[in-house]
Amino acid sequence: MTRNQEMGRRAAAVLCVAAALTGPAHPAGASAGTTAARPSPRPDALVYVANLHADTVSVVDTGTVVDSVPVGDGPDSVAVSPDGSLVYVTNSAADTVSVIDARTRTVSATVAVGDEPSRVTVSPDNRNVYVANVGSDDVSVISTRTRAVTDTIAVGDAPLGVAVAPDGCTLYVANAASGTVSVVRTSTGTVTGTIPVGSGPTALVLTPDGGRLYVSNLTSDDVSVVDVHDGTESDRIPVGDQPAGIGVLPDGRRVFVANIGSDDVSVISTRRRAVTETVAVGEGPNGLAVSPDGSLVHVSNFDSDTLSVIDTQTARVADTVTVGDGPTGVAAAPRKKPMGRQAAGC
Repeated sequence: MTRNQEMGRRAAAVLCVAAALTGPAHPAGASAGTTAARPSPRPDALVYVANLHADTVSVVDTGTVVDSVPVGDGPDSVAVSPDGSLVYVTNSAADTVSVIDARTRTVSATVAVGDEPSRVTVSPDNRNVYVANVGSDDVSVISTRTRAVTDTIAVGDAPLGVAVAPDGCTLYVANAASGTVSVVRTSTGTVTGTIPVGSGPTALVLTPDGGRLYVSNLTSDDVSVVDVHDGTESDRIPVGDQPAGIGVLPDGRRVFVANIGSDDVSVISTRRRAVTETVAVGEGPNGLAVSPDGSLVHVSNFDSDTLSVIDTQTARVADTVTVGDGPTGVAAAPRKKPMGRQAAGC
């Protein structure tokens, strides 16, 4: 097994659980079938997919790969700046982050970070990039202005997921080997709390109002619901086999979870706190991104080298796009620059 393949196994299933990518059949429950219909071109967005084995990022426009950008060794996760101008890619086997100029689709900078960078996110005010380093148990903070690491924050064991509050004041980090979420005050870079969740927390997402956190727990096959205001887990929702990528719709009503082992996506009603639908996708689904307008959910299928596109109105697969070898992280961003919005301040 090459280093890239080894990193892929570790990124897709916590701490090299190789069996995660060859899980059992779909679990019982309502399962929406796949259709051949193409999604409507109305979502004005581009989708970026990190291909771990190909060392590239695919650029997808309305169901078509329009470009393939070479990056570092073992690209694992991808995030887009709030204005859509820059794309940040963690290179898990090179311990670096590639910065892609979205206009020219070329790498404009490469930043050295911690050991085995896994996930990446950008602050709402576009000032900082946060990188979870699964091998060194910390988070690198990159200044978007200087493109250099300005701080390194020690968190729990094997951090895999990162999310920033809408006001930019708090960073949440899912620690896969600790079964916890670290709460970090961004203004000081200090850990202010630790929240116990399920087993193997891999990814996490905040509701649009920032009041609730959903955490996918890969090895306990469930999603933790965390009340941000009191910092406690208030519920745990059973989903498919080995849940990984997670996203929430802009209206906050539904959460989508990619299940690596059962080759499907669980759709959670945030009101009912239960899975209401299960959508069959490709093999080894792990990365997931919601389009800016909430009409589509994009799921990267690690073992079938494809991107499944789910229509959120029907909860059915509307398109399947062939991308690069070993797709992992995925991000969707509007083509047009959105209206600027500054964080309120911490």
